[in-house]
Amino acid sequence: MGIYDFSYNDDWEREIGDEGNIESWLLAELARAFFLARKAKRSTQDEQLFENRLFENLIQLRDDILNHKYKPGRGIAFIVHEPVIREIFAAPFRDRVIHHFLFNGVYDWWDRRLIHDCYSCRIDKGTLFGIKRLAHHVQSATDGYKHEAYSIKMDIQGYFMSLPRDGLYQRVCWGLNQQFPRGGKRYEIYKEIWAKIIFDDPTVGVRLRGQEREWSKLPKSKSLFSQPEGKGIVIGNLSSQLLSNIYLDLLDRFVTFDLKYKHYGRYVDDFYMIVREEEFEKAKKDIMLIDQFLANIGLTLHPKKTRIQNVKKGTEFLGAVVYPGRVVPGKRVQSNYFKTLQQVEAGIKDLDSVTSYMGLLKHINSTKTQRRIFERAGLEYK
Repeated sequence: MGIYDFSYNDDWEREIGDEGNIESWLLAELARAFFLARKAKRSTQDEQLFENRLFENLIQLRDDILNHKYKPGRGIAFIVHEPVIREIFAAPFRDRVIHHFLFNGVYDWWDRRLIHDCYSCRIDKGTLFGIKRLAHHVQSATDGYKHEAYSIKMDIQGYFMSLPRDGLYQRVCWGLNQQFPRGGKRYEIYKEIWAKIIFDDPTVGVRLRGQEREWSKLPKSKSLFSQPEGKGIVIGNLSSQLLSNIYLDLLDRFVTFDLKYKHYGRYVDDFYMIVREEEFEKAKKDIMLIDQFLANIGLTLHPKKTRIQNVKKGTEFLGAVVYPGRVVPGKRVQSNYFKTLQQVEAGIKDLDSVTSYMGLLKHINSTKTQRRIFERAGLEYK
């Protein structure tokens, strides 16, 4: 069996995963993290170099952690344009293993704490789940579409760029204190490595890819290079996705338990409330309380992205528009779907790009929309 056929299984646990030995436990956890990290990266040179000397690299990473020598490496930064322009910092594969290690260590505890209607970066949840939950809340708030209700959509301005690292770390430590009330070596390891990931400045020593004119189009509010010291984390890292939920758990609990809104949901920094007609005036006033709460934790409610309207007019969320009794694709999804079909026809993209859209849209009321998009692209929809 070649090294590229290895997979993580119970044999690894029995061989190296002695729960009572911190060195053995840590090596087993890093091995598990490696096999998760490599799933989408097996074609990259960085991953292959790590895997070619897998045992040596895992042991070295373990020893660096135990000897307090681990520090994040330097990756590359580049610009993407879809769905909107933003910068991406791609971490070295070794650090991706660490991100999975941290995620594996605390996810289960935080997942039990997070509210049901927090959708991003959670097992068995995600985009489609969030759309279906919004549809459920619309149905429930209107008593089966018999009464009036309103949607209030809100967004946090420059969320990842403005996250306060001190506040993030305090929140992470609060969770670790709950999860490991007696402390211990594992607690100390997680606490130290989280600090190194959160307080690392990824802009120092990073390699930039892309032309200068491409970077010049990026607004300063969307770039870590333009943020004050102690603000912002990278977009895309698994650890960053988990951190976004850990921090906004504060907001979720404020809205659902303090303000007592039961029809609430959030995906990263995009959140909504569905309110009955009799709650409407109170809800409009409570937007100011939400704004103040966010300011108290170092964040800002986006002043131009609060949308209030009757649910009959549709509520945009996660690429879909939810109406009472039906869900249709949003304008951005339709536009990107059309562009992708054109690119497939031109040979720029393969069919997998189309099937990913079809996989999402088959779960919502999209037959007419898909037929129209195909016809615009000069294709037959079957």
